[in-house]
Amino acid sequence: MSDMLVALYRLPEQHGGLEKLKAASIVIRRAIAPEKQQVLNWVRTHFNQHWVDECDVAFARQPVTCYIALEYGKMIGFACYEATCRNFFGPTGVSTDARGKGVGTALLLACMHAMRADGYGYAIIGSAGPMDFYKRTLGAVEIENSTPGIYEGMLRAD
Repeated sequence: MSDMLVALYRLPEQHGGLEKLKAASIVIRRAIAPEKQQVLNWVRTHFNQHWVDECDVAFARQPVTCYIALEYGKMIGFACYEATCRNFFGPTGVSTDARGKGVGTALLLACMHAMRADGYGYAIIGSAGPMDFYKRTLGAVEIENSTPGIYEGMLRAD
C-alpha cells in the first residue's frame, strides 16, 4: 500500500461531527496515561500486535498522540499519530459494530487537527488502506513510489 500526503492547512472542520457524535453518546478525546493498558488491551483484542506496539509508542509521547472513541464510556475506536515516524498518521481502527457512525472520520480529523496544532503543514498517512476514504475526507493524494514505505523489511511473525 502506498503512503498518502495531506495538506493540514485545508482540513475540514470537525466541530459539527463531534457534536453529532456527542448527541449519540459517543465522545472522541485524547487518551491519557492511566488508560494505557486498557487501550492497548482493546487494540490487541480487536486488531493486531503491530498496532499495539505502535499505540504503545503513542502513549510514550507527551502529550499522548493517541485519540480514543468512547460510546457510553466503552471504547469503540482509536487513532494514533507519530507512532512509528514523526508526522505519520496511524494506526487507526474502529470496532466492527461501531462502523458507519462517523467514528473513524472523527478520530482521523482529531489527529489531523492535533498535527496541525503541533506545527505541521502536511501529514503522511503511512501504508494508507482505505485510500478513497482519505481522498474523499481529506483531499489526500498518493505519494508516488512510496511502496513498501517505512515498513519495508519489518520483522513478521512466522
